[in-house]
Amino acid sequence: MCFFGGFRPMGWLLGLPFAFMSLVISAIGIVIWTVGMAISTVCPCFMCVTVLVELALELIKVPLSVMEWFISLIPC
Repeated sequence: MCFFGGFRPMGWLLGLPFAFMSLVISAIGIVIWTVGMAISTVCPCFMCVTVLVELALELIKVPLSVMEWFISLIPC
């Protein structure tokens, strides 16, 4: 059983560097998403742009996924 209602303070502190790297990747995803949306608005026939926008959305979600994954690996 974990203390603090399931919150793992050591895991949270150890996960901060990974969260920072994920935040940078997320920022790159936002830029790709913005450019991709602009291109797909101008010409929606580009299928590769749609795939690029979907990839960018996954990159934007990376920080939370990495923090949850890393904290779940650390025992109480």
